[in-house]
Amino acid sequence: MRFILDKIASNLKKEEFKLDKRIPIKYLIDFIAGKIFSLIWGMIVFRTYRKIFLHFSSVLKCKSKISFQNNLLIEGNCYINALSVDGIIFGNNVSLGRNTTIECTGNIRWLGKGLKVGNNVGLGTHGFYGCAGGVEIGSDTIIGNYVSFHSENHNYSDISIPIRSQGVNHKGICVGNNCWVGAKATFLDGSTVGNGCIIAAGAVVRGNFPDNCIIGGIPAKILKFR
Repeated sequence: MRFILDKIASNLKKEEFKLDKRIPIKYLIDFIAGKIFSLIWGMIVFRTYRKIFLHFSSVLKCKSKISFQNNLLIEGNCYINALSVDGIIFGNNVSLGRNTTIECTGNIRWLGKGLKVGNNVGLGTHGFYGCAGGVEIGSDTIIGNYVSFHSENHNYSDISIPIRSQGVNHKGICVGNNCWVGAKATFLDGSTVGNGCIIAAGAVVRGNFPDNCIIGGIPAKILKFR
């Protein structure tokens, strides 16, 4: 049974995959049953034969603006609102952890840009992706739990007008390929992170960072290079 599951997982991910032999058989059976149900539900909701595993508790808004390749996993209690100009684009082998929130438009007075995620990307649990100004995440990138992206800023220069009435501005956020983002990191609008970077847990990222650097702190700064 384990051999068959290894083969199935390897075929799905297009790379070698082996289950830990210490996992109890009952756990595996429950796990497989849940994935089969999610696969059937995902194919029904999206009316597609592509492999999409969708937990029944997750909420999708404007799903016609969501495009994906094979093997998309959306875990339980996710909220995804794809209303935006470019929508949401997921590559191959993308997973969304439990309680992930994706908001592509912050205010219906102005449609947001959207979200683009590369191949082989894992988005951790309880993440928030505010994509009004556009968020792009490169391939082979790992996003930890409770990470947040905020690609929108409030204007505040006129002290005679309430901040809430001064509108917003957008620059967008881009994270490169092969990055590792630690838990509870926060990305502010206008941030650009190069390929191969590591972002320490709890970092507040704003500004431009080159390839292969390790950054951390509030605000984040380069600690060293890989």
